[in-house]
This record gives sequence, structure tokens and C-alpha cells, in this order.
Amino acid sequence: MPTIPPYDVIIVGAGPVGLLLSCELRLAHCSVLVLEQAPHPHSPFKQAPFGIRGLNIPSLEALQRRGLLDAVTASLHSDSAPSASRPPWMQHARRPGGHFAGMQFFQDQIDTAAWPYRLPSNASESMPTTMERLESVLAQRAADLGVELRRGVRVTDIAQWLEGVLVQAGDVQLQASWLVGCDGGRSQIRNTAGFDFVGTEPEFTGYSVEVELENSSVLTPGRHYTDTGMYTFQPPGTIAMVAFDGGAFHGSTPITAEHVQTVLRRVSGTNATVQSLQLAATWTDRARQTTSYRKGRVLLAGDAAHIHSPLGGQGLNLGIGDAMNLGWKLAATVHGDAPPDLLDSYTAERHPVGAQVLDWSRAQVALMRPSAATRALASIVHDLIATRDGATYFADRVWGATLRYDLDDPHPLVGRSAPDFALADGSTLAVHLQTGQGLLLELDTAAPLRGMAMGWQGRLSYIASRAADELGLRSLLVRPDGIVAWVADGVAQQEPAAAAIQRWFGPPQR
Repeated sequence: MPTIPPYDVIIVGAGPVGLLLSCELRLAHCSVLVLEQAPHPHSPFKQAPFGIRGLNIPSLEALQRRGLLDAVTASLHSDSAPSASRPPWMQHARRPGGHFAGMQFFQDQIDTAAWPYRLPSNASESMPTTMERLESVLAQRAADLGVELRRGVRVTDIAQWLEGVLVQAGDVQLQASWLVGCDGGRSQIRNTAGFDFVGTEPEFTGYSVEVELENSSVLTPGRHYTDTGMYTFQPPGTIAMVAFDGGAFHGSTPITAEHVQTVLRRVSGTNATVQSLQLAATWTDRARQTTSYRKGRVLLAGDAAHIHSPLGGQGLNLGIGDAMNLGWKLAATVHGDAPPDLLDSYTAERHPVGAQVLDWSRAQVALMRPSAATRALASIVHDLIATRDGATYFADRVWGATLRYDLDDPHPLVGRSAPDFALADGSTLAVHLQTGQGLLLELDTAAPLRGMAMGWQGRLSYIASRAADELGLRSLLVRPDGIVAWVADGVAQQEPAAAAIQRWFGPPQR
């Protein structure tokens, strides 16, 4: 079989996670090949309405820190966008901030002052986009950076050894130092590499359908819980519904208009009649996660590492967080700059976040079950979410406003996203992260650490500048993914600063 010269990294899957990861690796000058089984990226389920996704704060900050935020959110966030292509909630006077099992909380209820170390920015609250728009922007950026992307390629087998991975794609063998599976919930890479994938089995089959109804007036617009399930209806024919059948129908047989009508009548308790079926897809609440995101030289990100129901739209955001966390760490490992345990910190930091999202999804399913006890519990949660403290709590969880990694440092900012300081020259911190390097920032004109970053040139940038609001801080070390790795409240000392830099960026250049 022919052998293609090796790459630093092969990524399987050209969805948002795989594309963003490829961009992160190319920013660090790794050679990257992306393989995608689908021959083209187009799908009606990536367009509005089914393709609309809410991006949480960490996702928006990731895009902002790479100069991609405006391009990704412009099409739906713009007031001039056609109303038919915008989420229904964006057309209401009182703007919802999100929901938990269909129970909405609103922007005007949220107390953002409860979230320390957050400064106003374009990434301060959840925003919508479509999967199509996000993938298009990321694919263009990947092409601009020199990522090689091959579509219509199916991986059939992989083998790894001490120094690399062999990927079988059709009649071609491809070699790389590392392989990352970003190939979705049914990941071929995960299955072939033998990752443990543990969790809970589904309780329902969910349906997303676009239909033509003979008598749409029998359905009430909005979300409705019934004695047999749940359905949402957006006229004239956009329907999502849940049937608690243990996930029996998902992927079992083709979806027909007759079947959709049967389920719709059972769940809604009406005589709704489906004249024709334009689009249909099913999904479940199966919730599983790999016990580790790495096995030798094979890593997983996105749905390949964790699956759960799409309730609340957390899956895309979880995958974007995986890509941002993994990209710079894998690049440093490729270049030999990484501390010995840097790549292991990917699982250590992201696995708990994934586990939390899976439980968040399970909790929503528990409030959707068609029983009197569930409706009583949901009523109590509804009352709580309607309070200011409740709305703030749920917004924090849905938006990821105070997400924090445990980096073994007691300072409350370490492990959190860096504040987007407005610096004296008119720039913001986010702009200075667009190169994909880390940042040593001194909000101190005395600048006792000036010159220190020279030992990590190419991996770490340095800025000394005052800021409009310095939050009582003097110096910060920010990782390439925007996470604060070290803070000095008082005068910065070179010794602890150097130790923190070496922990995350390896030894200085000689």
C-alpha cells in the first residue's frame, strides 16, 4: 500500500471541534491533516431552525481570542437578519437567557455582579449561530492557515506504536505522530482504539421534524408537557417531540410521515394530521463518557469523548472547550516544549467538565418524565428559576460564566478565564491572544518581570500596560487557551513567576 509522508497530527472529523482544533495546531506551526467521511459539509440540519446553537461564554471567548467571533455570530445576531432565520426568542421583547428542561430564565433577572473577575465584552452572554455558519467560518480559517482537509474519506483501521500512529483510509495508509478523533458520538476512532465508554442508557427517543400539517390549528405553539411526553411546535410545521420509549426507535427504522403522525398524536393528545414529511431526525438522552480522553498517541475530543441529549445545547460548547484546551498542549508536545505532564492535564481538566454536563443533561431528563411526581418537582424548580438568585445560578451553569479548572492554586482567579482587560493603547487582552501564544501581562508600569518572557520567545508574549479596570491585580500569566495560570496581587516576584511559566510552558530556551 502507498505511504504518505507523516504529519504531526491527523484529525478525523471536520465538524466544528475538528476544524477548531486544526486551526489551533496550525497556529503553533504543526502539520495537520483533517479527514472527513462526508463528501460535502452541507446539511439542512446545520441550517436554521434545527441548526441553531447557543454559544456559551467560554465558546464565545475562544472565538473572540482567535478573531473569529464577529464572523460566527453576525448572521443571526444582527438586527437586520431575516426574522425567519433567527431564533424565535430573539424576536420577543423580553429576551430569554436560556432554559433548563424548558423552563426559561431571562436576561433581566441575572445578577452578573455575582460573577467575580468578569469584565464587559462582546462575549459576556450567550449568543446564537448556526452549525453551518460556524463550520463555514472555521473551514475558511483552517484553509487560510494551511490545514489539509480531505472529504469523502472513511477511516477503517488504526494502529499505534511508541512514536506514531498509522491510519488506514481506503487503500491509503497515513502516518502521523498523533491522532485525534473528533468524529462524533459514533466515533470510529474511539471504538477502534478501544476506549472505555461508560454511562447511562436512554429513556426516550427525541424527534426533530419539519412537516406539512393538514390541521395545524390543533397544536398550540410553544413547549408542552403531556401525560405521554413532550412536544414543541413552531408554526407552520417545525416540531420537536420526546417519546419515553427507552430510545427504541432511534436509528432502528426509517422515519416515515405515518410514524411521525402516530408519535405526534400520542404525545400531543390531538388528532394532528401529517400531510408530508420534509425533514426528520431522531436523537436520545443516552449519556456516556470515555474514562480517559487519551490512549497512547490517540486522543478524543467533542462527541467522540462524550455524548448526551441535546437539551440545552451544551454539546457543541463542550467540544469547543475540548479543542481549545487540547490544541496548545498537543502542539507543545509535538514540538518537544511541553512539560512531562502537560498532555495528561487535558483529561484532568476536561473530563470533570464533561461529567458535569452529562449530569446536567440527566437532571433535565428527570424533570421531563411524564409522571405526576415529575410535574410536581418541575413546578418547584420553575419557582426557583424565576427568582433572581435562581436565574443567576442557572445562567452561570448554562453560560459557563464561572467555569474553573483546578490548577492547585488558591487564588480565586487561577483556573478561570482571563478578564478581557481594556488596555491603555485601546486594545483588549483578547486581541493579544490571537497568535495562539501565552501571555505574561503586567498591569504595573514598574514592570519587574520585563524581559522574563524572552526565555520563552515564540511561546509566550509580554505586555506591560495599565487597564481601565485592573480588578486589584498586578500581574497575570495567561495560557494560550485564555485560562489564568498565575496571579500576583502585589508586586510580582520573578521566582514564582518563572516557576509558573515553566509549569505550563516548559524550560526556557538556552
